[in-house]
Amino acid sequence: MFKKSFQFSLKIISLYKKLQLEREFIISNQILRSGTSIGVNVEEALVGQSKRDFTAKMSISSKEARETKYWLRLLKESELTNLDVNSLILDIEELIRILTSIVKTSQQNLTKN
Repeated sequence: MFKKSFQFSLKIISLYKKLQLEREFIISNQILRSGTSIGVNVEEALVGQSKRDFTAKMSISSKEARETKYWLRLLKESELTNLDVNSLILDIEELIRILTSIVKTSQQNLTKN
């Protein structure tokens, strides 16, 4: 999960740079913030102090992934740019599926204990 979220962050940084060149500042800043936050929270989760901390950080990652998907869809459908973000949307959907599964399993494990 860490590797996938890190690679996604690199792609988001690349998109951010391109959007900045096109003078699209507001959405690019939002995408940069939420898109790179996913990996940061995953990394923090991996060194969590407890199972509850792990679950909380993964849950934040999931929320940031959903926010990133929103910004990518908005960017695509608003036609503010001609950049193709379809592959990024597919990537974020995969991350959301993985994170959702991790969070659900973690929450179930917490309630068992």
